[in-house]
Amino acid sequence: MRFYRKIVMTMAICASASVLGTACMAQEDAAVVSEETNNAQQAGFRSYLEIVRQRALREGVTQATLDRVLPSLSYNDRVVRLDRQQPEGASSAPVPNFAPYKARHVDASRISRGRAKYAELRPLLKRIEDETGVPEEIMIAIYGHETNYGSFMGNFNAPQALASLAYEGRRRALFEGELIAALKMIDKGVPQYAITGSWAGALGKPQFLPSVYLRLARDGDGDGYADIWRSEVDAMTSIANYFVNAGWRRGEDWGFAVTVPASFNRGGMRSRMTSPRCPRVFARHSQWRTIAEWRQLGIAPQRGFWPNDNMMATLIEPDGVGNTAYLLGGNYRVILDYNCSNFYALSVGLLADEVRN
Repeated sequence: MRFYRKIVMTMAICASASVLGTACMAQEDAAVVSEETNNAQQAGFRSYLEIVRQRALREGVTQATLDRVLPSLSYNDRVVRLDRQQPEGASSAPVPNFAPYKARHVDASRISRGRAKYAELRPLLKRIEDETGVPEEIMIAIYGHETNYGSFMGNFNAPQALASLAYEGRRRALFEGELIAALKMIDKGVPQYAITGSWAGALGKPQFLPSVYLRLARDGDGDGYADIWRSEVDAMTSIANYFVNAGWRRGEDWGFAVTVPASFNRGGMRSRMTSPRCPRVFARHSQWRTIAEWRQLGIAPQRGFWPNDNMMATLIEPDGVGNTAYLLGGNYRVILDYNCSNFYALSVGLLADEVRN
């Protein structure tokens, strides 16, 4: 009916303007093509959901959940357009400087709000750090970066967004797997409000994908439910559990700012390894050296003191030669596991330092 109202309205506007000619006919033809395309798209989407149904059944999702959820879904073109707008990160594209990103993400507002949230949650955070070894300020920095301390967690229906992205096909393996995980969450009794998140299906205060929620979300307050949407106790406990699972080393720095001498031989320190994961991200890191070796090469910490001489670290110069560089420890790689971006991981570490100080 909406389609026919659109056609009738177009004809009425044209008639009132006495221009029932080529321009108006073109508008009518475009409306017909658009509606036909939409109908075909929705039909294809519904057929795809039957494939999803069969896979979900094989993986243990109940028929009742599938009968309730799948018929309610429709293709959402907006999430597909948002996904296509994401930078591809082609190896030939120039890498921008870190400074503008840092200015937006480690700004005065985020720092002040982080310090306030840190003070508010301090007893909870200390208990989690004592249990896991993940620093209080790292949990807060992740919280701040992902959802601005819980102020915005997204308003997209996650199963619908994930189904649309999977149907579109460019990254079907990823998004179909996350759709199945979301269906499993619903099957386990996760309430409706919890199945709302970002356009890419990330959920709650830590922005966990459904598969991550199923593996790593934790109940921190003992009520039997890992509520990463409404409970900061559960959200912080879950973030810490993610970091423990990714290999966080208790008592070790993520990294710190350094000054590199003009005589430094960068060519001799270039990494010879190619990472199978996020190769462009890791290609910006130097070879690993101990802190003692970096000190002998003339690197100087801007904070005025060094960590343990035996700690291993790599060097990154995200704003180019002559600007602030960073030595990065093994825990930096854990932050990259959360979001494989040097800019993200650096800003999380720097925000954490500001919150603690």
